[in-house]
Amino acid sequence: MKVAGVNLKNPVILASGIMGTTGASLSRMAQSGAGGIVTKSIGPRPKKGHKNPSMVKLDFGYLNAMGLPNPSYSEFSEELRIAVEKSDVPVIASIFGGNAEEFVEVAEGLMGESPAAFELNVSCPHAEGYGASIGVDSCLVEAITAAVCHVVDVPVWVKLTPNVTDIVSVGQAAVDAGASAIVAINTVRGMAIDIYSGYPVLGNRFGGLSGDAIRPIAVKCVYDLYAALDVPIIGVGGISKWEDAIEMIMAGASAVEVGSAVYESINVLGDIARGIDTFLEDAGYSSVEEIVGLTHRRI
Repeated sequence: MKVAGVNLKNPVILASGIMGTTGASLSRMAQSGAGGIVTKSIGPRPKKGHKNPSMVKLDFGYLNAMGLPNPSYSEFSEELRIAVEKSDVPVIASIFGGNAEEFVEVAEGLMGESPAAFELNVSCPHAEGYGASIGVDSCLVEAITAAVCHVVDVPVWVKLTPNVTDIVSVGQAAVDAGASAIVAINTVRGMAIDIYSGYPVLGNRFGGLSGDAIRPIAVKCVYDLYAALDVPIIGVGGISKWEDAIEMIMAGASAVEVGSAVYESINVLGDIARGIDTFLEDAGYSSVEEIVGLTHRRI
């Protein structure tokens, strides 16, 4: 199936940040049943990220504040090459920067390793000066998207933050600048406190909430974006089983990304993909495309 210029093996994609730090781990996820894989977000300079603890499991998901640790695009390019060579599914490079010039620098630096697309991370909620610091400003999102689209010859996807008043206006800015798809959503700002010490649990004090708790938020964002935009929407947030994926697709997602659920099992991507196929067959649908945005047609 082809979504936003990328030929996916199936509609279930590995989300950025999970098992995406090396070419070997990415290719392993491709073999586990993913329809496509997204790398960890890569930036212009080496970045250590936030001090530990940087991730905690909650009853309803995960809270993390990794801080976009990465080796820089120049050091990661070899890992991207390995992932592309050893995977039988498209590899999408997730990139970040502090401004349009840095996004362009990273995109140009990785373009030679033949990623199937770029996913622009303008949505990480816990990296000061990056991610959501940019993604809350539609003008910045538009400028960055336009700059990257101008220098690459592959599709550009833009991953949005839910931590805004109007996600549709930010999505529209990305589309106006040439985005081939919108990815929604990244994590939701959150915090946990140890009641016995009074200290924040995370080393960075606050972080991003992922997992089951944010799925209704993601579904609503996908629903709104699908109704307003003319490009495919990639749904992500709280998907851990095929029923979750079907819900997201009916809200308007042409494909889905799975992140936190991989911590429970690396086979979850293949399990979800097979579950989708079984549902479509049992319900009498011939393809995923038939149920994309179905809920909009029911109202």
